[in-house]
Amino acid sequence: VQLQASGGGLVQAGGSLGLSCAASGLSFRNYHVGWFRQAPGQERELVAAKRRSGGDPYYADSVKGRFTISRDNAKNTVYLQLNGLKFEDTAIYYCAASQNVNWRDAVGYKYFGQGTQVTVSS
Repeated sequence: VQLQASGGGLVQAGGSLGLSCAASGLSFRNYHVGWFRQAPGQERELVAAKRRSGGDPYYADSVKGRFTISRDNAKNTVYLQLNGLKFEDTAIYYCAASQNVNWRDAVGYKYFGQGTQVTVSS
């Protein structure tokens, strides 16, 4: 199983980035999918998730109204659109897949991608 994240980069505050995560060896349609981020010296946090069964996506309070998670099961790809970026959004972003009921916590995810760096300049 491999999750390949891409799309990170350097952007000015207020700018936008689009992250993608393509899976091989598993089908995203059978998993809850999430995007986590980890800044230096901080714990990994869940910023957005979309459950296997559908329904409203989850967003951390810090990104609500600015980030959008989506999935394309036909392409086996998950996306995270980041708008209105702030300096504090600077982190490594990871996509992840879970079949656990505990999809709100990193321990509930079996597969993580390698991460993509997002750097926001102030």
